[in-house]
Amino acid sequence: MNSHIFARALGTFSPQALQRAETSRLLNALEAASDVKFDGRDDTTQSSRPEGATGGDTLWAHKAGVNCVAIDKFEGRYMLTGGADPSIKLWDLENAETTSKSCVHKPIGSVERYGIVGKINLKRPSSSFSRSSETHRFGITHVSFYPFDSLAFLSSSYDHALKIYDSQTLTPSASFDLASVVYSHALSPIAAHLLVACATQIPAVRLVDLRSGASAHSLSGHQGAVLTVCWSPQDGHILASGGTDGTVRLWDIRRSASSLGVLDLEDSVGMWGEDGLGKNARPREHGKAHVGTCNGVTWTDDGKYLITAGHDERVRVWDSGSGANALAHFGPTIKNTHLSTLLPLILPSNVAPWPHQVMFYPNEKEILMFDLLEGTLLKRLRIPGVAFTATQARSSAGHRNLKTRITSLAWRTGTTELYSAHSDGLVRPWMPRTAEEAELDSEEALEGESGEEESRKRKRQALDDVFRDLTKQKITFI
Repeated sequence: MNSHIFARALGTFSPQALQRAETSRLLNALEAASDVKFDGRDDTTQSSRPEGATGGDTLWAHKAGVNCVAIDKFEGRYMLTGGADPSIKLWDLENAETTSKSCVHKPIGSVERYGIVGKINLKRPSSSFSRSSETHRFGITHVSFYPFDSLAFLSSSYDHALKIYDSQTLTPSASFDLASVVYSHALSPIAAHLLVACATQIPAVRLVDLRSGASAHSLSGHQGAVLTVCWSPQDGHILASGGTDGTVRLWDIRRSASSLGVLDLEDSVGMWGEDGLGKNARPREHGKAHVGTCNGVTWTDDGKYLITAGHDERVRVWDSGSGANALAHFGPTIKNTHLSTLLPLILPSNVAPWPHQVMFYPNEKEILMFDLLEGTLLKRLRIPGVAFTATQARSSAGHRNLKTRITSLAWRTGTTELYSAHSDGLVRPWMPRTAEEAELDSEEALEGESGEEESRKRKRQALDDVFRDLTKQKITFI
């Protein structure tokens, strides 16, 4: 780092090159921050570890498991988590109880099954009251902040409901019953139409209009449940969806026949149209993006590429202009067998070391960091204390231990920090650790081990002395 700063001072290093070098260094230094924990227990909860928790983790964010996580993109300060129990917790990442050995975050507000606990302007939850009609009844499937203001957020659940909450009061502003399980939802970050696209158990994408408070219309075309939806970050009227039929469909909500066609994994050329950008190209109505369920669809922030994940244990990259398969190959390490939405995390372009684009993939018990376009594995982020062997990786889905399965990823804006949600109830942060910090931790660990060894030696010596004294005593039989 000092050499880069010196080169920049001499003028031999451009600001962009300095940024790329520093970003690459920080990304390569990402490690699990075991001293940062999230404690979602209230005052009535016993200090117990959930079944399946590993290592020294004794605190949990959601006792039944964490299904999803989201961080606001404006300040990078507030984090939402949704649990397998029907609860939503709001966390302040800049406010924690710090000790010499750990940094513990407490939720500043919580929406529980039978009530709402705390508010965002309170330091600690202090009150609870029954508002069960305003909260979810079953597990949370997806949470997201309102894309234009972090003072509101959306949540969907297995109870067929999509809800919009006020972040300050944690009370719902609106609730929509879609009469079907809502696996995920998406709101365009640039459009003014305020349509929420919902992936539901029925074979159609449901569009909910936040202005009118009604379900606007449905986009039919899938032959099975829709598991994932995502709006284009460059065109507020273009939507992508993936479902259990293995297809990924593109939609233009301005058209009467909204479907723009499907993506075909066997097409590496694409349909360029009249202008080479897809204009007036004939839509493709047959083809599959994955040989099996597609449960993850996301875009790069420049809108050039679409990334999909499926149960064929493949991640595919598509040219969004032509629909061509970019043929990026990520190797045999990809694992994906769960029906819930599983979204790869694409690093923002202003953070990624140009010209490379970085993808984080939640691979059950580890996070894999790839070069998006080349498919090169850059780094493995493994959960501390979790044994992971090649035999486990090759075993069938029915024999995997998924109690520590990674369910969701979130990137914190303005930092080089990654947060992962896990089915064992924990939220684990991943932060850069310098070589000096790693060396210091190793020295402390060695000191701790040597201290324990000395204590064991003293105990053994004390026992030996007692035994020796007993054997030296003369025993007289009368």
